[in-house]
Amino acid sequence: MVMGSFRNAAINVVRVINSNKATIAASTNPLHTLRLLYRSKQRGFLELDLVLGKWVEDNIHSLDEIRIKALIHVLDLENPDLWKWISGQEQPPESVSTNPVFAAVRERVMKNLDNHSAPEVRATPGQPWVRGWDDIKKGQDGPVSGNQ
Repeated sequence: MVMGSFRNAAINVVRVINSNKATIAASTNPLHTLRLLYRSKQRGFLELDLVLGKWVEDNIHSLDEIRIKALIHVLDLENPDLWKWISGQEQPPESVSTNPVFAAVRERVMKNLDNHSAPEVRATPGQPWVRGWDDIKKGQDGPVSGNQ
């Protein structure tokens, strides 16, 4: 009886070690790295392509297994929501805000905003950023807001 449970425990330990090796091998696999880099740069949302792609390009080789999984979680988020959360237009859910990759990308974006744009030209936190090119044009034929 004792020998059988010891054998089962040993088999389970070997399975855990092998699954961790497979995960680590996948995270250091150059093809896997290229896939993650591609997913970060080719999202179909220009701002995210630039911001997220640059961050991943700069950091992909230093990410450990936990951060690779965190990156995959960020890459699985929807573009409009991710952009609003990264740019500070909306507060992200706790599961996103505690993600170390999301936090690092958001920190970089906010630092760049602070360094390169005056506060008066930015939207108030919690408010949309996007404004239309013809907001000034008002009148009968002008849009109610933006360039719609």
